[in-house]
Amino acid sequence: MALTWPMQKSGKIGEAVRTIQYLLRAHGYTVAIDGNFGPRTETAVREFQSLRGLTTDGAVGDQTWPSLIITVREGDRSEKGDAVRAVQDQANFRTGDPAHPFPVDGVFGPLTDAWVRGFQRSVGSDVDGIVGAITWNHLVKEELNI
Repeated sequence: MALTWPMQKSGKIGEAVRTIQYLLRAHGYTVAIDGNFGPRTETAVREFQSLRGLTTDGAVGDQTWPSLIITVREGDRSEKGDAVRAVQDQANFRTGDPAHPFPVDGVFGPLTDAWVRGFQRSVGSDVDGIVGAITWNHLVKEELNI
C-alpha cells in the first residue's frame, strides 16, 4: 500500500515545513529553518524536483516526500546531521516541554533512539528505531503532541 503524504506548498507554516527545510539542507540546499514555506523554500524544492526528474511544481506531496526523506538510525551524524536534526526537532515539537528541550544536535544517539522507539510504539508502527518512510510519514502527518 502506497503511503499518502501531507501536501505542503508556498504559504504553509508549521512543523512539517520545518522538516522539509531540514531535509532540504541535508540534501545540500541553503534554506532557513523557520517553518515558513516561503519563496526560498519553494525555490529549493523546485530545484530538488528538477534534479530528480519529478514534476517541478514547488509543492511537497506524494511525489516529492519519498525522494526528500533520508533514512536515519542510531549512530548517524555528519552527512545525515540535518535529517537527524529534523527528527530531533519533531521530538521537541511533540514533547512540548520548553524547560527540558530535546537536544537538536544532529547526532542520532541513545536519547534520540529511545524517543524514536517510543514514537513508533505510540503510532502502532514497527519499533526498530529506524526513521524510514513509514516513521517519517507518521512524523509529518501527525500534528498532535504524542
